[in-house]
Amino acid sequence: MWGLVPLFWPLLRPAGAIEILAHRMVWSLAFVGLALLALRRWGWIRELLRSPRKLGLITVAATVITVNWGLYIWSVNTGHVVEASLGYFINPLVTIALGVLVLQERLRPAQWAAVGIGFAAVLVLAIGYGQPPWISLTLAFTFAAYGLVKKKVNIGGLESLAAETAVQFLPALGYLVWLGSQGTPAFGDHGTGHTLLLAATGIVTAVPLVCFGAAAIRVPLSTLGLLQYLAPTFQFLLGILYFHEAMPPERWAGFSLVWLALTILTWDALRTGHRSRAAVEAAKRAAGTGAPVPPATGHTGEETPAAAVSTPSAQPGR
Repeated sequence: MWGLVPLFWPLLRPAGAIEILAHRMVWSLAFVGLALLALRRWGWIRELLRSPRKLGLITVAATVITVNWGLYIWSVNTGHVVEASLGYFINPLVTIALGVLVLQERLRPAQWAAVGIGFAAVLVLAIGYGQPPWISLTLAFTFAAYGLVKKKVNIGGLESLAAETAVQFLPALGYLVWLGSQGTPAFGDHGTGHTLLLAATGIVTAVPLVCFGAAAIRVPLSTLGLLQYLAPTFQFLLGILYFHEAMPPERWAGFSLVWLALTILTWDALRTGHRSRAAVEAAKRAAGTGAPVPPATGHTGEETPAAAVSTPSAQPGR
């Protein structure tokens, strides 16, 4: 669903990106509110309101994801689907870099190599474009920052989306009311079908999130991380095959470097996971026989960043 969402945003024209974004915020809160009401999951609200720090972090998360959502919608509707897909390809590399800079995490050599190749890819693309690929970089950095903040907040995906859209709701509703006062809203002016599509932005936002949350507790983390690459891959293919965006040689070169970096990153994550599982099994066997238990580091004993495999913490930026 995340990979095919570029097909949805153009259906909302002639509404502009900001108006679509405002509808996405308003209707997402309505949809998530109904879901929480059906599930009777309200206890977290009291705890959240008692924590000014978490409220502040939720506000930061809402602000960052607003930029991400708005830019992504604008990118798709102005013919930058391929560049937007690049943002989600390089997001794991940016997340790892933030882990080093902000959380003081240590990287293994393969992870350093992947980050270095990713940086080289950005340079190649910047030279090819004549300027930095700002759409890709902004999408990658805002979503990585969003994931970092969500890690600090540490509440469930559905609850977190409800809290974030509650922060977004009044500004979004105010903007839509202002559009109505100016006589320029798209909502209701282009037929029932268009109106329903605008209202469906809440479903488009929330349903993939619910599926992701359901998968996260059933699917191994390494598998979940690999599946995350499907969304930007679908977006990339749509950009080339459906929207017929240009792919000059320098863009192919940049993308190839990014894919090489992700291949190294994924190989390293799978290898480390295998070693860690083997160490745990060895520890269990040693414990059963009374032998000394070996350290279950799985590699050099270094700390492994959570971003070793790309798994957005709770929420798509698409």
